[in-house]
Amino acid sequence: MNADALAPTASSLFVAEDFFQALADNTRLRCLMLIATHGELCVCELVHALELSQPKISRHLKLLRDAGVLADRRERIWVYYRIREQLPAWIGDVINSTWQANAQREPFISDTQRLATMADRPGDRCPS
Repeated sequence: MNADALAPTASSLFVAEDFFQALADNTRLRCLMLIATHGELCVCELVHALELSQPKISRHLKLLRDAGVLADRRERIWVYYRIREQLPAWIGDVINSTWQANAQREPFISDTQRLATMADRPGDRCPS
């Protein structure tokens, strides 16, 4: 096998670059860690947990979705986000390792605690 066969393609580098750029922002990383913890969250739950505006959260979630990290679904007035199932294994490994190493650190602890205090969570009214 020659060295060129082992070299990453431009498209694989592009995916890796997009993925790491998506994680480079604190708000996107916090959203991703909450979604990794809970499996699926509504935009309004992330707004409550991170104490940020809905447009700001939605913009960051769109960037994560456009990078291929998240998938979304609409249920009535709510939009739910989850980690995309068809991710390459190495991306899943990075997300899991990041979550395991940081779930018990700030700001992730406070984000989880604030989410737990949210009254009338959409998932309580509209189970998946």
